[in-house]
Amino acid sequence: MSCETCGKPYSQSSNPVVARSSRAGGASNPMQYPETSEGLIRLLLTRLERISVDSYWAHRASGVRGALTKILGQMEMGEPVDPASLKTNLRVGFEVLRKAAEEYL
Repeated sequence: MSCETCGKPYSQSSNPVVARSSRAGGASNPMQYPETSEGLIRLLLTRLERISVDSYWAHRASGVRGALTKILGQMEMGEPVDPASLKTNLRVGFEVLRKAAEEYL
């Protein structure tokens, strides 16, 4: 099976985000286009996934990852995305990442 718009192979999944996520083995390079909203979301998702389960912030990171994954799915399907929701979830995601990093300093 391959992506119809990009021609790249990906694992079978009805969810386009899961099909190309880092856990599915078909990861794209999130640093390739970090200036785009989609690239920034991918970058943030990979960083939030790495927060230790022992961290106070792990549960919050999980929720933000879910929201960002949903937004990314909407973008990939060409559906409209609420700019306020995108901005808020990116801001919260980076804040959670910062707070989790501070735990280890």
